[in-house]
Amino acid sequence: MIHLILFGPPGSGKGTQAAKLVEKYQLAHISTGDLFRAETQNKTALGLKALEYMSQGQLVPDEVTIEMLRLKVESLPDVKGFIYDGFPRTTPQAEALDKMLDDKCQSITALIALEVNDDEIVKRILNRGLTSGRPDDNDESIIRKRMEEYRKKTSVVFDYYKKYNKSHAIDGYGSIDAIFSSLSCLIEDQLQIT
Repeated sequence: MIHLILFGPPGSGKGTQAAKLVEKYQLAHISTGDLFRAETQNKTALGLKALEYMSQGQLVPDEVTIEMLRLKVESLPDVKGFIYDGFPRTTPQAEALDKMLDDKCQSITALIALEVNDDEIVKRILNRGLTSGRPDDNDESIIRKRMEEYRKKTSVVFDYYKKYNKSHAIDGYGSIDAIFSSLSCLIEDQLQIT
């Protein structure tokens, strides 16, 4: 089973590229943001537990997130694999994800990072903000703060998987199709996934 982590700062194009990867390789896209929304809207036990933390302005504990992921993965037994988007964000989350997969005798196939510089990301998110309706997509200082937070906390996950020769970076510039072509080449040539 294929387990890809699609990685990069906010606005790097992960969601756009994930949709194309899902279609081409018959993978399931798991966005933790979407997962949280579905669990809380459906008022599942895990969703209510997550809401308790979020309503107090706290982060949802890793064990709650991992349990949501585990249930989602188990609910899709017929897919070729998964693309994780938005998780893991920290080394302890990466370790928890590895343990969850190890319990199923599986492992992360690769982490693929889309590399884009800060100024380009600001431009992309401000552009997205014209239609997204998200106030944080219209404020450059908030966007830069999110990127700083990403670099401080999340980029260590790239280094974590690099120890296992599973981290790869591709240029996140150019047209959507050009970036997708680079992703497909990496997946097929280096990772031998078809």
